[in-house]
Amino acid sequence: MILLIIISIIILLYVVLLLWLIVGFDRVRSFQAEAVAVNTHFSIIIPFRNEAAHLPRLLESLRQIDYPPSAFEVLMVDDASEDDSTHIINTFQQENNDFSITVHQNIRTSQSPKKDAINTAVHKSSCEWIVTTDADCIVPAKWLRILDSFIQQRQPAMVAGPISYIEHHGLLDQFQQLDLFSLIGTTIGSFGNKKNLFCSGANLAYKKEAFFEVNGYVGNDTIASGDDVFLLEKMTAQFPDQVHYLKNYEAIVKTSTEPSWNALLQQRKRWAAKASGYQNGITKIVGLVVLSANLSILILLFGSLFRASDPKWFLFGFLLKFNIDLLLIHKSSRFLRQHVKGYLFGSLLYPFFSVGIALQSLIGGYQWKGRNFKR
Repeated sequence: MILLIIISIIILLYVVLLLWLIVGFDRVRSFQAEAVAVNTHFSIIIPFRNEAAHLPRLLESLRQIDYPPSAFEVLMVDDASEDDSTHIINTFQQENNDFSITVHQNIRTSQSPKKDAINTAVHKSSCEWIVTTDADCIVPAKWLRILDSFIQQRQPAMVAGPISYIEHHGLLDQFQQLDLFSLIGTTIGSFGNKKNLFCSGANLAYKKEAFFEVNGYVGNDTIASGDDVFLLEKMTAQFPDQVHYLKNYEAIVKTSTEPSWNALLQQRKRWAAKASGYQNGITKIVGLVVLSANLSILILLFGSLFRASDPKWFLFGFLLKFNIDLLLIHKSSRFLRQHVKGYLFGSLLYPFFSVGIALQSLIGGYQWKGRNFKR
């Protein structure tokens, strides 16, 4: 009975958390870009390592950017690639010399290759605004124009932009899409409530002087990942009213899903590993409530299977979580203009996935771009 009371409290807290995020989601209004004269110069920074398969489509999307070529530059940072990545970029550069694109070698100074790559490029950049994305992404044509309009209207220090997956149809891709809907909902909801929990380095912009003012990644460069969230925490602490979310469909950067369950496992172990470095207490509380709710669903499931508890408790808890999750996911899917697919499958799998990732992150490291990292 005591365990059921604890589980009931946890699920109630989860419902309250989701309602808080749903309210926050609606507080972030969709941004309508105005047709204004270009006023911002951007340095687009893209670290890469062994991305020959993805670079052609990224480079083509960069070529399609609708922005004055003199007002932006692209800095590609090679993190010891062992494939034809650099050759692909150099060939593209020779064939498309109407805007500036340069390749730089990563200068390693910490245990985080990606943070080092971004830091290397920031110091070599010539523009007042930094924009980051990933080598496996496709950027939208109006990306910089929308950012420029947002910057002129809001005068921010940092802008977190939306991301989406390139649509696929298998169960693995559908599961990742559902997880992304949840993450986007959590991100936008937290910004709407002025708590700024998450962002993605695949679509992130900030003033270069602000990056230097918060000392970049100093203090969290012992953790391999987290180049986005750790910087978000610093910027929010330093500029609490100047960190915003850009809720605009035409500003969405598209990226790839992980190609296999093992690759997805490694990615999520990497994400989980950075949790210990969070400085925002609310981020830790949110993570703990989400993990506890998923664990509670599993306890109720196995309790009913082994006749330790009434199956109605599992059904009640599962359906309550199922429906409150769907409300937030639906909001995200509407914003991203994508359909919710495989929701029942994802809802059944996710508690196992979430708890499994948490356990594995406690006992081992992870792989990233062909390298092994400790927790």
